[in-house]
Amino acid sequence: MRNKEIFEESKKYMPGGVNSPVRAYGDLNIDPPIIKSGEASHIFDEDGKEYIDFVEAWGPMILGHKNEDILNSVREVLEKGVGFGAPTELELRLAKYICSTVDNVDMIRMVNSGTEATMSAVKLARGYTGRDKIIKFAGCYHGHFDGFLVEAGSGVLTQNIPGSPGVPKGSIENTLIAEYNNIESVEALFNKHKDEIAAVIIEPVAGNMGVIPAAKEFLVKLREVCTKNKTILIFDEVMSGFRVAYKGAQSIYGVKPDLTTFAKIMGGGFPSGAYGGRREIMEQLSPLGPVYQAGTMSGNPVVMAAGYASLKKLHENPKYYSHMDKLGSLLEDGILEISKEKGIDLVVNRCVNMMTVFFTKLSEVKSYSNAKASDTKMFSRFAEHMIRNGVYVPPSQFEAMFLGVKHTEDDIEKFLSVMRKL
Repeated sequence: MRNKEIFEESKKYMPGGVNSPVRAYGDLNIDPPIIKSGEASHIFDEDGKEYIDFVEAWGPMILGHKNEDILNSVREVLEKGVGFGAPTELELRLAKYICSTVDNVDMIRMVNSGTEATMSAVKLARGYTGRDKIIKFAGCYHGHFDGFLVEAGSGVLTQNIPGSPGVPKGSIENTLIAEYNNIESVEALFNKHKDEIAAVIIEPVAGNMGVIPAAKEFLVKLREVCTKNKTILIFDEVMSGFRVAYKGAQSIYGVKPDLTTFAKIMGGGFPSGAYGGRREIMEQLSPLGPVYQAGTMSGNPVVMAAGYASLKKLHENPKYYSHMDKLGSLLEDGILEISKEKGIDLVVNRCVNMMTVFFTKLSEVKSYSNAKASDTKMFSRFAEHMIRNGVYVPPSQFEAMFLGVKHTEDDIEKFLSVMRKL
């Protein structure tokens, strides 16, 4: 079957023909390519068309498609079994590796997705503090847990959904909204809700309203405010963890969270997630403590093996990050040069290997309100043009592009060559 046939048939059996909304290409005048295979930095659809992949499965494929270390580790495990729902040496190996190579993680709990990691971290913070309220930031997306679907970014923003039907008011009454990169908005909430706030959760490099890095002084102040108020600071590094640096965005900023959530890269391409942090907080989890969280497939041996192979490769090759940063700089500079040549209003936000091109007349994009001012019709024109011409970019203004280890200068030149014809 060809792309169009598969997509049309899929609509009969899956809502919108997809299993995650942004894949439906709702804002573009093309159907989504149906991906059949991948190799290094390239992917291929069912029509046989080749694309340079700047989405990378929304981040996880940092080592490229069909990485041999990951494939070999998975093959070895599959010979012994797929899953047991019981303790294995593989989950110990990955847990120990993360705790020993990543700062600020004394203990860790494996789960199966980023959503599960963030919702579990918030539950743990509430159990540890005995408080109910949390602060999140407008435009930050922490998964589809009810308590997070307020002023969320990503697909919610793309579809202009302010929250989501099906979420009772009671589920969000304890969620307070602050403005990203605005410490005064955080302080105002603490002043209004003194001794009620269990946790502040934030993406230190936001990737779901487009890429918007936090200002260092903002995160430093946020840490001070949380410490002063005995509130748990949670860094959602589902996207930035092991990506912008092996030890995550927190190592770039030099700010220490109490809890950190992970997913994407830590599974080597398989569904994965985890949350970890200070020992005294993590020991509140059942069976040691009263905070209950469980998962039948948590610590699945196939995922643990793929994750270990992926993280080991990244940890042992710090040159990978300098390579990706160099390519990111080339791409950023090239896009800005093209924008001047063509008189296109845009801003490029980048953190190492995460990037978003905002089509906007603003001089900078540093908050949700800035991101929403972007020209989404222009972005759709850009994305459709790039994808039609073999450069696979996100179909939404409010998603991130990703660079990986296997991208080359030729890939960057192809991107820029196609963009020049926009």
